[in-house]
Amino acid sequence: MLNTKSFLTVDFGAGSLKLAEFEINEAGGLRLKNFVIKPLGLEGSQEATREKTILAALQEVLVEKNLKSKNVNVCAPGFHVFSKFVKLPPVDAAKVGQIIQYEAQQNVPFPLSEVVWDYQILGSAASGELEVLLVAIKSEIVEGLFRVAEQAKLKLQLCDASPAALCNAFKYNYGDLEDCTMLLDIGAKTSNLLFFEKGKVFSRSINLGANAITQDFATEAKLKFDEAEKIKIAEGFVSLGGAYEEPDNPHQAAISKIARQFMTKLHIQVNQTIQFYRGQQGGSAPQRLFLSGGASIMPYTAQFFAEKLNVPVEYFNPFRNVQIDPAVDLEELSRVAHSLGEVVGLGLRNLATCPVEMNLMPDSTLRWQSFNQKKPYLIATVFSLALVAGAVGLMFQKLAVNKEKEVDRLQPQVAKLTAESDRFKQAYGRLQKAQKEAGQAAAWMQQRYYWGDFAAEMRRALIRSEEGIKKKLSAQKSNVDVGIWIEQMTSAPELGTSATGTGGVPLPGAPMLPERFNDPRARLMAPEAPPPVVVDPNVQPGQATNSVITFICRAVNLTSVDASANSEIAFAVESEIKASPLIDPKATQLVGQILPDEATGTFTFTVNVTPLNPLNF
Repeated sequence: MLNTKSFLTVDFGAGSLKLAEFEINEAGGLRLKNFVIKPLGLEGSQEATREKTILAALQEVLVEKNLKSKNVNVCAPGFHVFSKFVKLPPVDAAKVGQIIQYEAQQNVPFPLSEVVWDYQILGSAASGELEVLLVAIKSEIVEGLFRVAEQAKLKLQLCDASPAALCNAFKYNYGDLEDCTMLLDIGAKTSNLLFFEKGKVFSRSINLGANAITQDFATEAKLKFDEAEKIKIAEGFVSLGGAYEEPDNPHQAAISKIARQFMTKLHIQVNQTIQFYRGQQGGSAPQRLFLSGGASIMPYTAQFFAEKLNVPVEYFNPFRNVQIDPAVDLEELSRVAHSLGEVVGLGLRNLATCPVEMNLMPDSTLRWQSFNQKKPYLIATVFSLALVAGAVGLMFQKLAVNKEKEVDRLQPQVAKLTAESDRFKQAYGRLQKAQKEAGQAAAWMQQRYYWGDFAAEMRRALIRSEEGIKKKLSAQKSNVDVGIWIEQMTSAPELGTSATGTGGVPLPGAPMLPERFNDPRARLMAPEAPPPVVVDPNVQPGQATNSVITFICRAVNLTSVDASANSEIAFAVESEIKASPLIDPKATQLVGQILPDEATGTFTFTVNVTPLNPLNF
């Protein structure tokens, strides 16, 4: 049975707070019960004042509309969200998560420990490559939204990204369109451009927003931002260009020119994105454009893009398939419906499975939510424990008097036993010291053979990797020359390398690697001839000095045989090393990037290896 209880959706935009109240109707669809748009002014786009501003706006809206719903889905604005479409090579399903983790490390412009990130596979290209949407947001941003919801006495259910919410709203309302369609959402600080074509989705965030029009007009007219924003909304329009009579109103004349300059810059970015979509993503030419966002309603915006793009332009209606409650003012809704796509997309997350489902909620927020849910039970438990502790305290007070008398009687016997205990501890300490020295001597004897075993095991891992890759590629090309070797090995702190020092210069006495790849097994020195080791004189014997060993590996570039061959080689080496009984697989992984060397026809990649037993010297 469907839950018809109402819930809230909030889009915390840069220029305005957009809120809607929905419920699930008897047919299992969405019903809009209430909506409101609250301007945030310049403070809404400034980090120093944003959290305080959106909290005040949210509290004011809840009181003004007398909203009683407590569950809320929120959407972070585009300027806070990093999103990117990436293509992954056609690999085994078990490796997809690992590769996406690697892609996130390379693409997200912040350390992964500081962000919440999620991804969704949107399909596959004709070449077999997986098309993946990668989205990330700094954890502190989501935690700020959680604090706002909590102070407004709301329960945050999920945090979505604006491109994903727009995508879900469009697919729900315009799922019947098969040919290529664009949706341009013009926001206050950024704009989102989405492409839809036969189940395929592509999105790009453009760093241009309508606040730029307000700011330039405020500067030119020497007005405050809020005053300039009101004049822009009331009197502004996009200049038609060419020869036309300038308006008598000086404000209109200034805004129209500034707005056209902004729209021209935005059109350039849209046009570049269309070329990228058609060239790099294999998409078709767009057949129509939908406009959304608060800035898109400025007069003559639709005519401007229709003229520039030469396609039909209309305004996005996110309520096309949404039931409207009779209490909703339809005339007011029709004026702002185009800017409410995100709140509709958020509402659909409570309705059914959506094309794009992400939840950018950090672990810290989820833990705090869980704690708040359990707080009443914890308070009751603490109160009960306090009552029990009081009763037990009275009983123990009586026992304490009797114990004091017994302690006084036993004190002389305790003193005698304490002296005997001290003598025993001294003797036991001498015994432990002797056992430690004996154990250290035995460990040194065993460590004599560990380096040879470790080098031999790494050699076998490379041989297995070469044989596996050669077998896999033999179906595409016979006599494939697969070559993998360790070019440089360092440790932390650094002890030495297998063929070169840390700067890439051969160590004294170290054999040079063969220039040709005739015998892959000869590329790693045999365990009978371990690599030269530079010993730190400050390290004491038996002290672990290389808990992590870094291998810089080089291999023959086989992309001419298979586009994903180099990635397969890197992952094969990592997998074989992890399979070694001498290695800790959880602390062993690929790091950095795959770096091709066109001059030698090779490429390099790096593996951090953690032995189960550190190599001691």
